[in-house]
Amino acid sequence: MRPRIALNIKCVNNEVIKEEKLFEAKSELLLWSNPVHKRVSVLIHGDHEPFCESLVIVRYIDKTWSSGPSTLPSNPKERAVPRFWAAYLDEKICVSG
Repeated sequence: MRPRIALNIKCVNNEVIKEEKLFEAKSELLLWSNPVHKRVSVLIHGDHEPFCESLVIVRYIDKTWSSGPSTLPSNPKERAVPRFWAAYLDEKICVSG
């Protein structure tokens, strides 16, 4: 969800391709675009190699599409709050999922 939110903040038109069977056989596109981890999130942008892992993708989006608001505040203290909640949710989802 993080990359989708970041693309939305930056008003970037994009196409979402859902991996329907995450816990079964992986699609050829997913295996090609993320051969190391073989999981989502993946961003395919133009002729670049695919980007994997949601935090890496969000940072790439923030730097590539510099117009519009930043995905995180510039003030370090203000940046800490959304990072805390992201880490909290990651932990809760991983523990309960």
